[in-house]
Amino acid sequence: MQVPFATVDVFTDRKFGGNPLAVVTDASDLSTGQMQAIAAEFNLAETTFVLPPGKPAHTAHVRIFTPKAELPFAGHPNIGTAFVLACAGKSHGHTIARDRLVFEEKAGLVALDLVREKDAVVAAYLAAPQQLSLGEEIDPAVVAQACSLSADQIETAVHRPIIASCGIGFVFAELKSRAALAAAQGRMDIFARYLPMERAVGIHLYIQAQGEGVDIQSRMFAPLYGVPEDPATGSANVALIGLLAHLDRRADLSLERIIGQGFDMGRSSLLQARAEKQAGRVTATRIGGRCVLMMSGTIEV
Repeated sequence: MQVPFATVDVFTDRKFGGNPLAVVTDASDLSTGQMQAIAAEFNLAETTFVLPPGKPAHTAHVRIFTPKAELPFAGHPNIGTAFVLACAGKSHGHTIARDRLVFEEKAGLVALDLVREKDAVVAAYLAAPQQLSLGEEIDPAVVAQACSLSADQIETAVHRPIIASCGIGFVFAELKSRAALAAAQGRMDIFARYLPMERAVGIHLYIQAQGEGVDIQSRMFAPLYGVPEDPATGSANVALIGLLAHLDRRADLSLERIIGQGFDMGRSSLLQARAEKQAGRVTATRIGGRCVLMMSGTIEV
């Protein structure tokens, strides 16, 4: 059996930048085990599998796998999948004629808006499938140890490390310097001991940037999911912008930030993030960016 696929670099405007994604554009005949095996074979942060939608009003049913596990939601896989399907102009026999796509996923419905330039699709933006939720705080010493840092390199003036989610949960920790962010390295043994897969997907470190063309620099480690480091994590950064809006003392605001990720991996990624807050409550979060097609072919299964 031959299964079609394409790869795309997400959150970048140039080839070999951003976060690579594999999209299996017709996964109708694949089992869950085969999907997991294909994701492990690609060995990218995520691989998506496109299935016919359960409801005809929706674009597709999309499943997302890391090399080791399935995710209920993720950012760059949604952006990249929307881009690939829009460039193809169809999915499972249905023409994609509008600039609004809706994917059915385990975390809920994910709405995406396409961006065109001279009739060519160049970018996509998603609305998080769930509103921001905050979980438990994590000991700064645990986060530091898991990322090969010292506890005094973690900034706790605004918030202590905390689990937050807009569909899947990450530990968020602000660092005090760009040097500390660059020095971080994930330690699988510490993740396995203190941050098992069911507690959080990974640790998302960030700093308030003062250069490199961005407002925030971030890095994300999820070694237990087979992702030692991710070049761009839309699901984490869409929760980060929500968390920052939540922490802002203003009751009403629209918060927009350009987030850089992957700079220390040689895979510079730019993510456009936005959060809306009304009456002291974060009501919506969005993330998006540009994409570049890379490869296409078939998989022998």
